[in-house]
Formats: sequence, structure tokens, C-alpha cells
Amino acid sequence: MTPGNNGASTPEDDDPFGYLYADGQANGAQPPSGGYGYPNSVSRVRTVGDRPRGQQHATYGQGVPPQQGAYGRPHAHYAAPETYPGGAPTTQQPAPGGGGGRRGPNTKGLLIGAVAVVAAVVIGIGVAMVSSDSGDDAAGGDATPTPTATESAEPTPTSSASGAAGEKELPSIDAKTLQLGGGATTASEVKGAKADGGFYVTGFNTVGASVTWKVDGIPESGKYTLFVGYGVPGKDADATLTVNGTPQTRKVNMANFAHAPEGDYAKGWTQTYNWIQLNKGTNELKISCEQGNQCDANLDRLWLAKGWVE
Repeated sequence: MTPGNNGASTPEDDDPFGYLYADGQANGAQPPSGGYGYPNSVSRVRTVGDRPRGQQHATYGQGVPPQQGAYGRPHAHYAAPETYPGGAPTTQQPAPGGGGGRRGPNTKGLLIGAVAVVAAVVIGIGVAMVSSDSGDDAAGGDATPTPTATESAEPTPTSSASGAAGEKELPSIDAKTLQLGGGATTASEVKGAKADGGFYVTGFNTVGASVTWKVDGIPESGKYTLFVGYGVPGKDADATLTVNGTPQTRKVNMANFAHAPEGDYAKGWTQTYNWIQLNKGTNELKISCEQGNQCDANLDRLWLAKGWVE
């Protein structure tokens, strides 16, 4: 066969570009307008979806009718699958698991995830706080703590036992360094005296006998307490106190607070006190046996405490 009169021997022998060559144009080849470039060539162009289900394919070489129907409407040759024997059922089957509708979101899983996130955040904050506290302890472990409002730098004496604290802060004196007068003297035969070496002042039971203490170093004028250490032979005694030349109305009370048996000086050691006013600097304190006093006592030491204490 020759192109242009009897057609190609087979469709695959058709040359779709025959009109581009001289021999093809001599044989009457034309540019394609629906088929190949030769006359009577087989048209293979087909509109998508134009073959109706169940119909036979168009005859080889025969054109396909154009698509009919407006956009969105069913094609004239189209039939739904369920119209054919054995076609798909038209009733929508419910989804497995019951309910017949779309499954909602997995709220239980979302809740578990949210709780896990919150727990992780809380644990992280706790670890950070513990680390911060550990760092603070390591940095300031040796620092001296600041005293609280209830702490005091020095205790305030509140009883006669606090005289020892006053003794450390203020001057004190014992029998060996007191200025003696009126026949008073020192001795150490009676045991139990708390003065240095066990000495005490004896011979005090005579009118005019006295001990004088010129005390220096009083930090400021004000109230002070004078403590007197003494021993009596199981009976009460007293004496006169003079401060800076002024006799005090209150006597030095040297009662038998130790409850010693009569005549036992060794078991009669105890202490007493008087409230006084002192000036800043130097002051003179005198204890003497005057008319009307009962002076049968031994004196071993004197000391001061700041304020009026017992």
C-alpha cells in the first residue's frame, strides 16, 4: 500500500508527522485535525469517560460521538453501577464498632497526655528548687547565723546567782584587798570562804569595825546591786552600808539563810545584796558595825552587778 490512497497497512505504520516531509505532502498528507497526518488514518483521540459501561468498544477507525450533557449533570450514556446486575449496593453500611457515625477524637488519650506533661513540669520545678537550695547551703554553710530578736548579746541578771556574771563585767574584791578598820582583820581558819586562798574578814563584831572598797571603773551613773559574801554562826546579823559618804536606810541583811546550826561558822556561808546608786568612774562603799547593829559575821568578798537585781 502507499500512503494517501489505500492507507497504512497497519495503524502503527501511520506517520503522524508525514505532512512535514516532501513525499508525505506529495501523497496528500495534511496537518492533523482529529486524526493522524494522512488521509483515512485511524483516529485514536477519545474523550475521557465517553465509553458507557456495558457497551462495546467503537469500531477501529470510527470516531467517538462528542460528550453530551451540561457540567455537573450525569452523562447520557452513564449508568450508576448499582443499576447493573451484581452492582454495588446502594445502602451505606454502618461503620464497625456501632454508632453508625464517625468516631470522635480520643479524649481519654489526650487527657492522659496532658496529665503527663503537667507532671513533668512539676517534677522539673521541684528538682530546680532542690538544686537551688543545695547551692545556697553549700555557699553559705559556714556563715554565722544572724541572731534573732529573742537572742541577747549578754544576759541580764535576774537573781542573786547572776552575781557571778556581774563579777566578770564589773569590779569585785575579796577579803585580802579590802581596806580594814576598827579592829577588823583577816583569817582563814574557818573553812568554806570563797575568797582567794580561803581568807575572810573577822573581828567584825565590834562597834566601829569596818571594811571599805574604793571601786573604780563604773561605766556609767545609775542603778547597781552590791553583793556581799558572808558567814554567820547559825544566827542573824546585820551592818550599816555607806555609799560615797551617805549612810543607806536599808541595812546589810546578813541573816542565817544557810540554816547553819548555832555556833557553826563553816556551814553558815551565804550571800546577800543591797540596791544602790553609783556615779560613773570612782565610788566608795563602806560596810561598818554601828550602834544598833548585830555584827557577829565573817565577810569574804564583795562584787557588783548592773541594775537592781536579786
